[in-house]
Amino acid sequence: MAQSPKKEARTTAKSRSANALRTKLKYGLKAFIHDSRSVGILLLLCTAISLIVCNWPGGSELGMAYSGFWHQDITLLTKLHHLHDVHLPHTPIELINDLLMAVFFFLAGMEIKRELVKGELSTPKKAGLPMIAAISGVAFPAIIFLLLNRGTGFEHGWGIPTATDIAFSLGVAALLGSRVPYSLKIFLTALAIIDDLCAILIIALFYGGEIAGGWLLTAAGCLVLLWGINKLKNKPGYFKAIQHILRVLVALLLWYSVLQSGIHPTIAGILFAFMIPVDQLSTYEKKVHVPVNFIIIPLFALANTCIFLPATLGSVIHSSVSWGILLGLFIGKPLGISLVCFMVIRAGWFKLPKGASWSQFIGIGILAGIGFTMSIFVTALAYQEVALQTDAKLAILVASILAMVTGYVWLYRSGKQNTHALHVD
Repeated sequence: MAQSPKKEARTTAKSRSANALRTKLKYGLKAFIHDSRSVGILLLLCTAISLIVCNWPGGSELGMAYSGFWHQDITLLTKLHHLHDVHLPHTPIELINDLLMAVFFFLAGMEIKRELVKGELSTPKKAGLPMIAAISGVAFPAIIFLLLNRGTGFEHGWGIPTATDIAFSLGVAALLGSRVPYSLKIFLTALAIIDDLCAILIIALFYGGEIAGGWLLTAAGCLVLLWGINKLKNKPGYFKAIQHILRVLVALLLWYSVLQSGIHPTIAGILFAFMIPVDQLSTYEKKVHVPVNFIIIPLFALANTCIFLPATLGSVIHSSVSWGILLGLFIGKPLGISLVCFMVIRAGWFKLPKGASWSQFIGIGILAGIGFTMSIFVTALAYQEVALQTDAKLAILVASILAMVTGYVWLYRSGKQNTHALHVD
């Protein structure tokens, strides 16, 4: 039976309304994914959820169950280990930190390679100031930490306050809009990328296990295979797909070889990234960008910020580890970056980024003190004791929040003064 004209009109209107809603949601989701602030917002949300669940009032069982979930054995992987002597990560937190974070480092490695080949790090002139800033921003926090922890037995954590969280720091800079000159945003991006490279080298050189030469040779063989795959002539259609599949299979073998070699397996992600041809970087970046930023990093935050806050903060306040990290990130980072860059700029070796004032430059140094993701990652490698991890992670959270808020307010006020000065001129 045919519908009346009124019913047809209502049905059509509902259909149009539903389509309009779907379109809005689709474009809203796309805008959120491509917004540089989104990852930082998601990280904060996941950290807050993890801390609340772990410390729910009167809910110690809930917190223990949440923590236990991340540390429970995965039956299949445990059986593989016992029956076939296959050494793989066998708890959810190990899978995230050892396997999924290798994909995170793969994305970071591709960004580093692009900048080295044709971006902000492609010439000595472009890379010079960010490189000096990054190295001094790594050295000063490490020195502060070592001075405060000399003779305590906790010196191994010196790498914790050396890191900058690229997602958070750039997210805060993006929130400030035109108050931060474009040249300074580029400088911060380059600084954070070099800082990531320094963190990767620190992990590879100082936070691995006993080196197994045979597995290192296997990893080297994988790199040769990847080089050979790159040399195969591109053919249309199916051949390109086969080439991608071969790369992924060899990358998995590379990851396992690095895992067994005693070097932290996430380094395999960097090595794989450096073996991707420059003209194919964007293809691989598009494939992993969303999973890394909206699945892997949130999972990392949920698993690694399960911190049981002590009833009294006395142990944390009196911990040399906490103070080393707090002062290293919040004081050492901006001091190292600003002081050394001031010296080389005054010496005439480099110039301040175009359109930026010294006050804004210092503000960028403060934002570089947001350690978060990388600092928490190094904490898990540096310390096995839960109490030390708790002290370190709490210090990272406090220092990162201080750097975030102080950096935002500093740059907001500096941007206002800079704009006023331009109008007066």
